[in-house]
Amino acid sequence: MVAANENPVLDNVVDVGPDLVQLARLALAGREQDMQQYIHRLARRYTSRRPPLAAELLSLLRANPSRSAPLRGTTAAPAPVDLDSRLPLLRHDMAGPEVRPVLSETVGTQLRDLRDERLHRDRLLAAGLKPSRTALFVGPPGVGKTLASKWLADELSLPLLVLDLSAVMSSFLGRTGVNVRRVLDYAKSGPCVLLLDELDAVAKRRDDATEIGELKRLVTVLLQEIDDWPDSSLLLAATNHPDLLDPAVWRRFEHIVEFPLPDFDGIMASLQQLIGDEAQDASLLTALAICLAGSSYSDVERLVMTAKRKAAVADIDLVKTLEVIVEDRVKSLRKTDQIDIAIALSKTGTVSQRQTQRLTGVSRDTIRKRLNSDRAEA
Repeated sequence: MVAANENPVLDNVVDVGPDLVQLARLALAGREQDMQQYIHRLARRYTSRRPPLAAELLSLLRANPSRSAPLRGTTAAPAPVDLDSRLPLLRHDMAGPEVRPVLSETVGTQLRDLRDERLHRDRLLAAGLKPSRTALFVGPPGVGKTLASKWLADELSLPLLVLDLSAVMSSFLGRTGVNVRRVLDYAKSGPCVLLLDELDAVAKRRDDATEIGELKRLVTVLLQEIDDWPDSSLLLAATNHPDLLDPAVWRRFEHIVEFPLPDFDGIMASLQQLIGDEAQDASLLTALAICLAGSSYSDVERLVMTAKRKAAVADIDLVKTLEVIVEDRVKSLRKTDQIDIAIALSKTGTVSQRQTQRLTGVSRDTIRKRLNSDRAEA
C-alpha cells in the first residue's frame, strides 16, 4: 500500500480552504495592499505543486495593478508620496466599459485619432513615425475633459494616473518642483495615460508679477519633463483657464482639443443616456434640453440624478418629477423667454401645442399667434 504522502496525485492537491478564508477576510476589510502581498505569497507556495494556478495568480497581479502601484509589471514601484505629508501624489482612476462620454463631432474625431495612433503604433513605426505623446484639453468645467481621459485609458487598456495637485503643491519652497518631477518620472516607468488636471494651477504664465519665483521655476521643471515624455505613454493635460497658461506650455502639446459647452443635440444625447428607458418622452426631453441651454454635461447629470432621487423617495414616476423641474424652470424666466421656449418646443414637431401649454404655461392662443407671425415674416 502506498502511503498518502507518497501518492503523486494527493501530493499535488492543495487545500485552498484556509487561503480562501484569509483572502475573503482581507477583501472585506478593504486591505488591498495586504491582499496583493498575500496573493504573491500564494503564487510562490503553489509554484511547485500547482504551477498553472501560480502562473494565473501572477498574471492577474500583472494585469490588475493596485492603486498604490498602478503601473503594470512585477517590478512596479509604489506610487510616489509627498515626503512631508505622506499624501499620494497620484490618483489611480478606474475606467470601465460604461465610460461613454457625449462629445461633439469634432472632439470625438480628435480623440479617436489619438486612440487609433496608439492602437496602430506598429504601422507608424514601420513608416518611421511615432504616435502623438501629448494633448491639451481646453474648456469650461463639466464638459467632459476628465471623462474623455478615462475613455482613452479604457480604449487603450492602460491605467489612468491623475496628478493630485493638492498633494503636489508643497508648502516647502523647492519641494513642489521635486514632487512634479517624481510624479512624471514614475509615470514614465511604464505604459500609462497620465492626466495633469487643472494644469493652470502649476503652469501659470511666468510674466505674472503676482507669482513667486518658486512657481515660475515649477513651470520650467514641467516644460523639461514634458519634453522628455516617452512615446510609450500618453500625457494629457486639462485646463478650465487657458488664458492663465504660460505661452511656452502651449507649444509642448502636439494636440489642442477644445471642449465646448454642449449644444441642443449634445444635451439631448446626454439626457437620453442618463435617463435610459425610465422616461423616454420626446416632448419632455425636448423641453428639458431647451431649458438647459448653456449648461454643461455635469449640470445635466446633476439635474437628472436629483430628479431620480426625488422620484425614488416619493415613489412616483420619473416623468412627473422631470415635468415639475421643467415647469419650475420656465416659471422663473421672463414672459418673453417663456414664449420663446414654447415656440421652440412647438417647432420641433414632436410636441403638441396642448403639451407645450402644460409644460410652459403659455396659452395655445399665444403660441398660434406667434407661429403665424413667424410664418408671415418668413
